[in-house]
Amino acid sequence: MTSKTAKAKTAKAKTTKTSRTRTICISHKEDCDGISSAALVRQAFGGDSILVDYPGQMDALRQIIRDEKLKSLYICDLGLSKKTQDEFVELLTTLRKNKVSVTYIDHHDIDPTVIKSLEKIKVKVIHDINECASVQVYSAFKSKLSDHASFIATCAAITDYMEDRPIGAKLLQIYDRQFALISATTLTYNIVGHQKDPDYLLYLVEELADSKFPHEIPNTFEFAQIQVEKLSQMIAKVKAGLKTMKNLGYMEILDAGAGGAVNFVLGLSGKEVGVAYKERIDHGIYAVSVRGSKSLKTHLGKIVNILATDLGGSGGGHDKACGAVIPKDKINTFVKELNKKLN
Repeated sequence: MTSKTAKAKTAKAKTTKTSRTRTICISHKEDCDGISSAALVRQAFGGDSILVDYPGQMDALRQIIRDEKLKSLYICDLGLSKKTQDEFVELLTTLRKNKVSVTYIDHHDIDPTVIKSLEKIKVKVIHDINECASVQVYSAFKSKLSDHASFIATCAAITDYMEDRPIGAKLLQIYDRQFALISATTLTYNIVGHQKDPDYLLYLVEELADSKFPHEIPNTFEFAQIQVEKLSQMIAKVKAGLKTMKNLGYMEILDAGAGGAVNFVLGLSGKEVGVAYKERIDHGIYAVSVRGSKSLKTHLGKIVNILATDLGGSGGGHDKACGAVIPKDKINTFVKELNKKLN
């Protein structure tokens, strides 16, 4: 190799290395924890946000690995299932080979072998099932965040039913409880009600990253009032359409999100588990939300992960709150098998 050729290759390598300047956070778009995690990452490190649901998670990663400008990637509040975990590790392996810094922050139940595989390729894994993702982001990068960041994390803990966990509880003590509750609820209703408006969700990320309280963001209370009215109407619909099995109550939702209805299904059924599902016609699947009562001893996330994968879908989550994507023709089987496994 001539010295001229060697110099050219060295110059090219340096150019490639220095051209990687972009920071991206991929986070969950469907709840306050995902939006808040993206906001905290943005406040700490800048960069862009990509907000996805569970079906869109892998598609986003497949696109990301083509980005030659990507330098740092943060993945927040996006749990893995048995169907997606192997490809997830493969994609992150490709990113690490391209010298991209990757940080994975989550609180869903994950196969320990997956965590070991990620740590082996030097992905920074921040994982604790006892604290929501936003609280973990806050704890990990507190020195880079404003004082207001603790409030964003507090709201996420409340809406993920994790404000009684060790760190979440300490954060909640900083603020007036009622102020935190109404702020978290308002934020949640705005997130849920704008799922078909990705620009608005990104706007929320930016406003929260700028240390705005939910009430300081224009029209949030007005929009929350609209969502409250819709939910009040949902009660009557659930009473009329609810069905029960031995161990669970279930219902197909036609004109609202399954996540907004599932708590009513749980409460009104009188069972320990509630299941609500809505068809996504364009995908040929059902989006399923599952909730368990406080007295439930079974880990719903683990059961749903295995069951959904066996039926050709994917799923998983927390012990008492999880979700799944199920092929349209397998939804009845999913409900029946879940009822059996709860025995």
